[in-house]
Amino acid sequence: MEKIKELDHKPVEERIARYYQLKKDSLDWYNFRDEDGLTMYGYSLLWSDKAQEAIAIFQLLANEFPNSSNAYDCLGDAYLGNGDNTSALKNYRISLEMNPENFHAEDQILLIQFPDSVYPTPQEKFSQIFTAEQYQADLDKLGELLLKIHPSALKFISKEAFLAVIESKKALITNHTTYGEFTWHCSEVVASVHCSHTSGGFYYENEMLPDAFRFPVQTHLVAGHLYVVDPLNNAGKVKRKDEITHINGVSIPNLVKAVYPHISTQGMIQTTKRHVFNWWSTGMIAYALGLPEKFTVTIKGKDQPVELNPIETFRAPYDDPLHQCRGLCLEISKDKTAILTIESFNYYPWNNLTVFTHFIDSTFLEIKKKGVQDLIIDVRFNFGGSSESSIYLLRYLAKKPFTYYSKAEFEGKTQPLYGESKITPFEKRYQGKLWFLMDGIGNSTTGHFMSLVKTWDLGPIIGEELGSNQFCSAGQKICRLKNTKMLVFIANNVHQSTAVSLPDETGILPDYYVSQSIEDYFDERDVVKEYAFDLILKSRKNPKQSTVTSD
Repeated sequence: MEKIKELDHKPVEERIARYYQLKKDSLDWYNFRDEDGLTMYGYSLLWSDKAQEAIAIFQLLANEFPNSSNAYDCLGDAYLGNGDNTSALKNYRISLEMNPENFHAEDQILLIQFPDSVYPTPQEKFSQIFTAEQYQADLDKLGELLLKIHPSALKFISKEAFLAVIESKKALITNHTTYGEFTWHCSEVVASVHCSHTSGGFYYENEMLPDAFRFPVQTHLVAGHLYVVDPLNNAGKVKRKDEITHINGVSIPNLVKAVYPHISTQGMIQTTKRHVFNWWSTGMIAYALGLPEKFTVTIKGKDQPVELNPIETFRAPYDDPLHQCRGLCLEISKDKTAILTIESFNYYPWNNLTVFTHFIDSTFLEIKKKGVQDLIIDVRFNFGGSSESSIYLLRYLAKKPFTYYSKAEFEGKTQPLYGESKITPFEKRYQGKLWFLMDGIGNSTTGHFMSLVKTWDLGPIIGEELGSNQFCSAGQKICRLKNTKMLVFIANNVHQSTAVSLPDETGILPDYYVSQSIEDYFDERDVVKEYAFDLILKSRKNPKQSTVTSD
């Protein structure tokens, strides 16, 4: 798609002409079976209010993939965005006929035919009640979809154990179960396959939860202890830094034990679960305790429990001060130490990869110009993104030619992906010392990147267990359950780096485990970065020492 995007300033007809010219002249050089690339490029145009250009690209998509329900669904979206309901309806019907489970096309047809149709809001749906039989049928369907679509659904759990999770949830269903309670049951089934790409996160559950049900204090969990970080409208009852030992009589260890099985993470990684809990605790605590009408907390050092006022305002997700968006950033200090912050690899050929490559090119020119001796690469808070951006950065760091992928499998694949064959490092690659910072948030492509850093021994790694590793299910197929209409996001392909010697169950492990204490959190101290600078100082004082020993 990069070759097509180079002509974004030209009429869309010229871009399509280039596509066909490249297909004729360079069939072996480019992936012309990349339905996803064309799809996302078309949507990038549609989202930029270029509906007519999107129509042309999606028509190209339909011509190239005539048996694809997705292509006609995309055409429907583009025509709808251009105000042509008749053409939109025609294409949605074609898509639905090709794939009767395409609920998006089904919904759009209904809205076009009956524009006054009103779907319940998430808040309205929260208290809806379906029959026990409908809930149980949807739980069975959820299990069926996970086993059918996910290529590694049983990698970390046996089929017997997986089915047992479903049966245990079905046993909790009654004719009084609300839709909100049902989604919480489903989240445990989804999380049981241990895949960070398989879930909707907690976004939907959070959106539908009425404020009256929320735990009315912002908290932070660290080392198994739960602390008040903002008492909200309970300032007269609890204060910042108070440690909560029990909520409604449930100890914090038991509460965490009840919440964690509902959080989707990669393999058996636990660090990510803590971060996710801290983002969404006002909602997760409520769901885990059965959505009580009021909350009573026990504070360490106090004899009597305290009944809290209902919530008035809150933040969800609740980011700690170090997690604010930092984007792409280079900082160079006077002692020739640099910090390269990569908060995301979310730069794709169909959209904005050139933003990333231009930044990286200029960064390493500046690093060379300033004579940087020690480069810290900070991938904390990085949720992942494209392999192309990860590979581009690695070309400045790798010491020899490398292969990025050991496995890349997905439906419709007809030729190797970029990264499945040898990639040559840049001639002017970085020559100084490297240091890496990571955390439990690092997901998806960040795991591929850090797995290669680890196995190539590019430099010391500082922080906590990464939220992902070399093995990564990827992509997503969005499904909808028949009765409750609940959406499910299921990974549908596998991408694995060549760091196959590392275990699949754990995240990439640091050479120096460093994590914030609660005191560090309240003081807003970046102890991981401080530790890295201290290691660099020690290594410079002992230049003959080949490795730095952990304290």
